[in-house]
Amino acid sequence: MIGEARNLNSSDIHIESYEHKCRVRIRVDGMMVERRLLKREDYPALVNKVKILANLDIAEKRLPQDGRINFKQGDLQFDIRVSVLPTLFGEKIVLRLLNNDATDIDLNTLGFSRFDLENYLQGVKKPNGIVLISGPTGSGKTTTLYATLKLLNQETRNVLTIEDPVEYTLEGINQVQLKESIGLNFAAALRTFLRQDPDVIMVGEIRDTDTANMAIRAALTGHLVLSTIHTNSAWGTVSRLIDMGIPPFLVASTLNTTAAQRLVRLLCTHCKQQAAFQETLYPRQFRPFTNIAQHFLPKGCEHCHYTGYKGRKAVYEVIPMDQELAIEIKNGNMYIQDLLKERGIRTLAENAFELFSAGLTGIDEIYPLLLNY
Repeated sequence: MIGEARNLNSSDIHIESYEHKCRVRIRVDGMMVERRLLKREDYPALVNKVKILANLDIAEKRLPQDGRINFKQGDLQFDIRVSVLPTLFGEKIVLRLLNNDATDIDLNTLGFSRFDLENYLQGVKKPNGIVLISGPTGSGKTTTLYATLKLLNQETRNVLTIEDPVEYTLEGINQVQLKESIGLNFAAALRTFLRQDPDVIMVGEIRDTDTANMAIRAALTGHLVLSTIHTNSAWGTVSRLIDMGIPPFLVASTLNTTAAQRLVRLLCTHCKQQAAFQETLYPRQFRPFTNIAQHFLPKGCEHCHYTGYKGRKAVYEVIPMDQELAIEIKNGNMYIQDLLKERGIRTLAENAFELFSAGLTGIDEIYPLLLNY
């Protein structure tokens, strides 16, 4: 089951129990696909097998449990994060397959336009300051951070990371796994990091005021800090930090670059079908950037496991900070759309629409981004 999920580039395996059946679903390209059905009588044995591999208590069936499996099979070796949740008809297990191999990750192939990549690298190449990537869970923020770390990973730099979980391992980088149960959280690790003579610090996520304060402090004292944050847009990051209690003048003086990203599924090239496009398919208030006469629909074939989509591409919105924008932050002005337009900064909606107009993705994939435009 794990081998099959790995071959299909799946990120998670869900083993679920219901009243009359049990099933296994896997997440491919961000969507769940059912792979097999199990007999009810075989389910407890499978749950126990997973628990034993993850060093969990097989007698405890009433409480949630978390564990980790180091999976080895031939040349394959990777970590799996295990989460067990008691449900009405038995325990549900989710296995998160962590991709230990970071050799294939490259900033040039993630989906940045040339203009956005130049803007992003401008902030990353500064010796200090903070670079933030925002987006919902599963939007590829960690992959972008690792691609950035790979670029910064040089013998002359001391790079430290604190993550939950450690998703990739990179030679030459000191990676720390978060352990909330013993008090090792993001803020506590950051405090220690500052005594470890770092050049670059990567914080898995800014979740609370403590972590935000420590990250800003580290950026102020001459370190380059990379992190992720949950907001809807690149500029939304600024107001989120201010809401967390960071004074606007500190945000203005430490923020190098703010980026937002989403993952868009690409249509399967073997089975996509051309069709006439109707304006009614857009959200009601959306005005298209260009007129579209034809578009492609997902059909489904054996190449894409009958989903109609194969592979994903990241869509970005990158705002490099400059003096004028810093002044706007200090003055508390959050409405700076005209300034961004002057600089030629494209929104998530514009970049996603470009993929759609080129026939690479379907309208359903970019619809949520057009709603916010």
